[in-house]
Amino acid sequence: MGQDYEDIRYETDGPTAVITIDRPQRYNAFRGRTVEELIHAFRSAWADKGVQVVILTGAGEKAFCTGGDVKQRAETGDYGPTESGMFEIGYLHKLIRDIPKPVIAAVNGIAVGGGHVLHVLCDLSIAADTARFGQAGPKVGSFDAGFGSAYLARVVGEKRAREIWYLCRLYDAATAERWGLVNKVVPVAELMTEAKAWAAEIAEKSPTALRFLKQSFNADTDHQAGLSNLAMSALDLFAVSPEGMEGATAFAEKRKPDFAGHAVRH
Repeated sequence: MGQDYEDIRYETDGPTAVITIDRPQRYNAFRGRTVEELIHAFRSAWADKGVQVVILTGAGEKAFCTGGDVKQRAETGDYGPTESGMFEIGYLHKLIRDIPKPVIAAVNGIAVGGGHVLHVLCDLSIAADTARFGQAGPKVGSFDAGFGSAYLARVVGEKRAREIWYLCRLYDAATAERWGLVNKVVPVAELMTEAKAWAAEIAEKSPTALRFLKQSFNADTDHQAGLSNLAMSALDLFAVSPEGMEGATAFAEKRKPDFAGHAVRH
């Protein structure tokens, strides 16, 4: 990969690696190839001894990331071809947590669905004042019952996490900061400057101390990885069910989904 990135950009700026999801025409939604390229980029940042902090952001000012490409799923029933033959979003989640360097999400626009999960999993989140946050799974026949819900509850508390998932609303940046969902909100024009300033401040610290601290924070919630594996397996089955496909098809057709015939009866 490396120079062959099609869906992302990877660049280094001093001690900081900047990974940009570059699919603005799809609101930076990810397909299988996008996830594969993100994994490659995070592993490159891990291996590069000159990199001490990673910034994850999205191209343009409309979206940070809107999660899995639902249009692709409606068209092909999956997230498209990959080199490995697998859709490795669960591994990407684990990698963001496991890379022994702090990861900062620079949320430049809408962070929704699987894109919201990505920012939640980053160590720190800095948001543009134009950013919007939320989950969409139950609206489009999808869910993240692993880190996307269990870890979110650690970040914002049970009541807020359940509200975010059950109602599928979009919340503004000020609300996100008030809830502890993001660390700081800045004008959109200052977002990358602020993120890089935080990265530079972190880069002055002992990398070994930061590594141990990150692993210590993670140790408290690592059991959620088991839930995440179960949830991803369940999602694989649910996504191709009539109920799951109704959500994806309705989204692609820009109509309200009809879940009425799928009520849980026991």
